[in-house]
Order: sequence, then C-alpha cells, then structure tokens
Amino acid sequence: MKHIVLLSLLILTAYSPQVTPSSQSAQLQTITIMTHDSFAVSEEVVKAFEEANNATVVFLQSGDAGAVLNKAILTKDAPLADLLFGVDNTFLSRALEADIFEAYESPVLPEIRDEFKVDPSNRALPVDYGDVCINYDKAYFAENNLAVPQSLDELVKPEYKGLFVVENPATSSTGLAFLLATVAHYGDAFTDYWRALKENGVVVVDGWETAYYTNFSGSSGHGPQPMVVSYGTSPAAEVVFAEKPLDDAPIASIIGPDTCFRQIEFVGILKGTQQRALAEKFVDFMISKQFQEDMPLQMFVYPVNPTAVLPDVFEKYAQTPGQPATLSPDEIAANRDPWIQAWTDMVMNPATSSNSTNTLPIFVGAILIVLAVFVVYRLYKRTGKKQTQK
Repeated sequence: MKHIVLLSLLILTAYSPQVTPSSQSAQLQTITIMTHDSFAVSEEVVKAFEEANNATVVFLQSGDAGAVLNKAILTKDAPLADLLFGVDNTFLSRALEADIFEAYESPVLPEIRDEFKVDPSNRALPVDYGDVCINYDKAYFAENNLAVPQSLDELVKPEYKGLFVVENPATSSTGLAFLLATVAHYGDAFTDYWRALKENGVVVVDGWETAYYTNFSGSSGHGPQPMVVSYGTSPAAEVVFAEKPLDDAPIASIIGPDTCFRQIEFVGILKGTQQRALAEKFVDFMISKQFQEDMPLQMFVYPVNPTAVLPDVFEKYAQTPGQPATLSPDEIAANRDPWIQAWTDMVMNPATSSNSTNTLPIFVGAILIVLAVFVVYRLYKRTGKKQTQK
C-alpha cells in the first residue's frame, strides 16, 4: 500500500506545474530597439528598465542614421524592431511620409522644451540634440600665429586654403548638417559659397570618422587639416577620452551665427509592434531623467529634458552656439535631394564649362598641327614635282 501511495505522489509531482528558472524567464517580455551605430547607453541604466518591467532589451544597431531609416522603411510590413531611435530632423519628414511610426503622447512630454517638439502628431518624440560645428586645433593656430575664423565667410580667405576638411553630405549626416547650415545662411547662393570653398582647397571625405580621426590635426590621427566638421561637444569628448589627464581641451568649436547646425534625434514606436505597451514605457524611459542624464557621456549629446543635470565636463568644455542654423523639416524634405545633387555637381564633379574651357586649347592645337602637316606635305609634293620636271 505504501508503494502505491508513493508512486501516486511521484506521478502527481511529475505532472503538476512547477516554478523553475526557465519558466520564470519565459515570462520575460523582449523589446527590440533599432538604432544607429553611434548609440550607447550604460548597462546599469538598461538593467533598471529591465528589472522595473520584467523585460529584456535588445538593441539592433543598423548603420548610420540614413541606413537605419532605409531599413525601417523597407521592412515596415514586417518590422525588425518595436522602436526606432536615431532619426534626426534632417530625415524626420521622410520617416513621417513613409508612415512607419505609431502616434504616442507620452506623459513625460510636458517636461520637454517646446522647441524640440517638431512633430505635432507625436509619432516621433525628441530624445536629444547636438550642434554640428567646425572644430579647430588650438595648437596649430597658435603655432602658426593664425587667427581662428569666426564665420562661414572667413573660411574662403586665402590664409585658410587647404586647412578645412568636410564630410560628403550624400554619405554623411554631419556633412549633410553642415551643407544645411550653408543653405540656411546663404539661401540659393549656397552653391556660390561652395564654389569659393572648393577654390580655396576644401578637402572632402566620405564620413565623420575619416575626417576626424585621419584628416583632422587635433585628433589622434594628427592629419593635415586643422579644421573639421564635427560637434560642439567634441572638445568635451577629447578631455574625457584623453590618455593622460588634461587641464584644457586641445580643440574648440567655431560657434558664430549660422556656423553650426542643430540636430535633434527622435524615437518612434514602429507600426506593427507586438509590444505596444512595453514600447510606450521605453519611450517614457528614454525622455525621463535617468536616461537623459546618462546620454551626455555615452553619446556626447544634450538631453531634451531640462530636469537632467549635465556632467561637469560638459559645463566646462562643450560649446553651444547662441544662434545655430535651422531649417524646418518640411523645407529639408522638399529640397534635401536637389541640394545634395547641386552640391555634388559643384564640388565633386568637374563643371561642364570648365571642361569646355580646358579642352578648347587642346582641340585648337590639334587642328593647327594637322594644318601644319598638310601644308608641309603640299610643299614637299610641289618641290618634288619641280625636280622631276627639270
């Protein structure tokens, strides 16, 4: 009888539900955030969200901001993630036109400064901002007794010939931001300005990393150009990542009127998400104080939430322009591609008129040579005929 009871207990135990580590983990929700490759956040900050929401957070880094948006648009019928972070104001209108986001009015939004709320539909909510500026190598200008230019106009002066490296706006978000700064300042005459920059030896590379770490003399690459298109926070980054402690930043930014372009980055809930409630919580988390205070030393951007306290190194070394260049997302959307094409035709491709001017002397010279040969030949034939007659 005892054996029968024991056997019955064993069978009941085997088939009764049990709380095991695997079943506990099965209860975890997973949320995926598609981001650009420059995204970074502290592990403890992510862990705080995971523990508060019994969730696992996965970050899907997918290239630069443009590549991330392209991927999200191409896969919108079968989204790869629940949220997308990293679309900035240069590409925002494209994201909204593609209709990849679901609207969400976060309860944290009232804390955010109105100047960053550029999407009235609340499909894309602001997370951070930064200023694309011209950085310069302090030591170079001091050693060469050269004044630092304070405006876009001054960059075309002969004393700065060949000293400036920029990124291609067709392949780089920083390059596009600087192009937009020139458009905001010069309007339709921006091509004339770029013509002058080209004549003054401006150097163009594909992306920010090459410009900053290879060409720029003020970075680890110690390149040939002492001015580069980068960020107003780059001086703070140089201090933070210096191999030896620094008393001052080795670089600084040119922050005169319209010399910098303000970028704002957004987060949006992707249509088709199966984790809508959790996605809303993560949006709230990204614009709340804890996440906002973590961003400056992770991505060297500014928080949009004014309750977030900036680190001392930002207060001391990061530079913010008093009058950054701005353009509305709608204006950028309507003109971005034509502006990039006009820039490409001006800076990267030889002008047609220039080609005609260069080839004309060669063409004329060739004709003169042919005529000369013909005249010599005729004279030779005539002389030969006279000798035969004699």
